[in-house]
Amino acid sequence: MKVAVHNITGKETTKKVDLSKGVFGVEPNDHAIYLDVKQHLAAQRSGTHKAKERGDVKGSRRKLRKQKGSGAARVGDIKNPLFRGGGRVFGPSPRNYDFKINKKVKRLARKSALSYMAKDQNIIVLEDFTFDAPKTKSYTELLSNFDLLDNKTVLVLADSNKNIFLSSCNLQKARVVLASELNTYDVMNANKLILMESSINIIEKNF
Repeated sequence: MKVAVHNITGKETTKKVDLSKGVFGVEPNDHAIYLDVKQHLAAQRSGTHKAKERGDVKGSRRKLRKQKGSGAARVGDIKNPLFRGGGRVFGPSPRNYDFKINKKVKRLARKSALSYMAKDQNIIVLEDFTFDAPKTKSYTELLSNFDLLDNKTVLVLADSNKNIFLSSCNLQKARVVLASELNTYDVMNANKLILMESSINIIEKNF
């Protein structure tokens, strides 16, 4: 699959890159995408929720009244969940929501996501570039040249670039990731995927 290479002004250059069919042209598997996105979002949950149960509530363990003869229901201590201020029954406790997905499934999910983007022509290939200094205006101009300022975009870098990363931090819909850290959620959540020319080889090698 041949894709034209653009410069940061938004114009096509004379160069073209060949996107591998084994990564950008596979038959998408929706269930694999679902599992990978679900796992990614689950791993983001902190799981620090905690409610006080009967053993955590402060109070006396004294039995409130005798077991029989009072005419009322039998009760234990004041920490009974039936009383106001008592402990909660089966309340949430800290836990880890992450779960395991096989590597082959994750790889298939990422290939499927990239194939969807390629099929819908939502991939833009950029010449390698950098900014002299971290400026939000520089990144805004880059997106404006492709008329993407109001779209969700993901720029994929081959190597870490502090100036580009910091330039995008203040833009809510813009995200910058390394090719080695690209995941299914980032791809599926974006309207346009912007690939740095040098990042393509890394993506194809990893997937």
